[in-house]
Amino acid sequence: MTVSKLLLAALMSSALLSAVVPAQAADEINAVPGFSIAGAPLALHGYDPVAYFTKGGPVRGSDTLVHVHQGVAYRFSSQAHLDSFKQNPERYLPEYGGFCAFGVSVGKKFDGDPLLWKIDGGRLYLNLNEEIYQTFLKDIDGNVLKADKNWQKIEHTAAREL
Repeated sequence: MTVSKLLLAALMSSALLSAVVPAQAADEINAVPGFSIAGAPLALHGYDPVAYFTKGGPVRGSDTLVHVHQGVAYRFSSQAHLDSFKQNPERYLPEYGGFCAFGVSVGKKFDGDPLLWKIDGGRLYLNLNEEIYQTFLKDIDGNVLKADKNWQKIEHTAAREL
C-alpha cells in the first residue's frame, strides 16, 4: 500500500478519533472519555505505560490502580508500576501524547494503537495500524526528527483541526 493510501486510511481513522476524544484532551493527549474510575479520560487505551519498559511490551492496567497525570488517567498492572510512574512520569509517557508517531511526522494526529509500539532511544512510540507501523520502522530516526519538529506546531491543536 502506498504512503498516500496509508494516509487516506489514517485520515478516515482520525475522523473517528476526533468524535470520541474530549475537547480538553484532544489537543495534547490521545485519550478516550468515560472509561476511567478516576473520572478522567483514559490514556493508552488502558494499557500500563511502565510495562513497555519493564515487561517488554503492552500489559493491560487494572481499573483499581489508576493515576491521573496531566488530566488523563493511566492504569497500571501493579502497585510497583504505579509508584514508578508517580516518581518519574516523563520517563514512561508515550511520545506525542500517545498519538501515532508516523501521523505526527506528517503533521496529523491519529490514534496510537498500544499494541503497535516501539521503544527507541528510551522513548515509547505508538502507531495507528500495522502498515503505518512498518512504514515508521523503515526510517525511525527520520520519522522521529520530523515528528519532533511537527509536534511543536500541532501539540495544542485538536486532531479534527489538522
